[in-house]
Amino acid sequence: MVERVMIIAGEASGDLHGSGVVRELKKRAPGVEVFGVGGDNMKREGMKLVYHVKELSFMGFVEVISRLPLIRSVEKTLAGLLRFRRPDLVLLIDFPGFNLRFARHVKNARIPVLYYISPQVWAWGKRRVRKMKKLIDKMFVVFPFEKEVYEREGVPVEFVGHPLLEALERDKTTNLDRSGFCRRFGFDPSRRIVGLFPGSRADEVKNHLSVMARAALILKEKHGIEVGVGMAPNLPVDLYRDQLMNGEAVHLVEGNTYGLMRHSHTAAVASGTATVETACLGTPMVVVYRTSWLSYVIGRLLIRVKNIGMVNILAGRQIVPELVQRELTVENLVRELEAYLIDEGKLQRTKEEFAQVRALLGEPGASERVVHSILQWNEHRS
Repeated sequence: MVERVMIIAGEASGDLHGSGVVRELKKRAPGVEVFGVGGDNMKREGMKLVYHVKELSFMGFVEVISRLPLIRSVEKTLAGLLRFRRPDLVLLIDFPGFNLRFARHVKNARIPVLYYISPQVWAWGKRRVRKMKKLIDKMFVVFPFEKEVYEREGVPVEFVGHPLLEALERDKTTNLDRSGFCRRFGFDPSRRIVGLFPGSRADEVKNHLSVMARAALILKEKHGIEVGVGMAPNLPVDLYRDQLMNGEAVHLVEGNTYGLMRHSHTAAVASGTATVETACLGTPMVVVYRTSWLSYVIGRLLIRVKNIGMVNILAGRQIVPELVQRELTVENLVRELEAYLIDEGKLQRTKEEFAQVRALLGEPGASERVVHSILQWNEHRS
């Protein structure tokens, strides 16, 4: 019987997807104690937070180095909890830079390690999978092609589908129609919306939002569009305002990211899970990404895929533009977004491509499948 579960989800997307797991765990095993690293969504479902995701929200090799004292402190505290609280198992959710290192502590404590939402091993190389084999007792993957990668190396693996489909299903029941959405956030319902999604980490917002906003305001002047910025729930509003030159011309959307994705005509989206979410909601986009030059150079030396946008990786080719590092300029972003505003054929072709990507993600219910497997797996060990 599972009595205590530690979960580590180090960023906003992990908090969202982890909340489904906590909810299902509490439903299937009401007395279970769940604790660890998460955010407001996981806390709402009954998880006791040792650290909040906002304390670990950073990106890039250089940025991580500057925060090593904090990382070591968190790692030491959590390792102590392994000894004193003795969870029945630890579930690691995405966040590989921290989680793969922490997995060593868990294995040393002789506690089972389960991993949900795989690190992008297909981008980093097979050697990393072999290392993970020694650390992870079972991997739950959310993309079908990942299953074969782990099976080839002998890692126990299960394809559970993508958890964002659950979030999108729940959103259907609460989502405002376009007129209601526009009324709530102050958009003119007669105008098309360009959505800006700069990322869920503070560094991402600083690196992306200013250029996104400048491009969008040019499009506003040329085409009379409205501009909306999707805010991450773990970041303060002042962070966004600091990056905006003309705040009154931009609508900040808090607590309804999917609504902005759904009702935007086109969008600029920071590389990550948000590109898949936007595709599933059928909104054509431009993928953007910028980090420090040193982090980028190190990343390019290690990463083995041509595209960085997950929506393009899933499609097996570039179906939406990517503007990375020096290519992310106001002029380039205006050009790529404007194509969706003036070319109806391009807009529709992209939506058709997105429907094919959506079909690859399986069916809703990933959290249920993860929890079922956790409880079943633990019973077999008993």
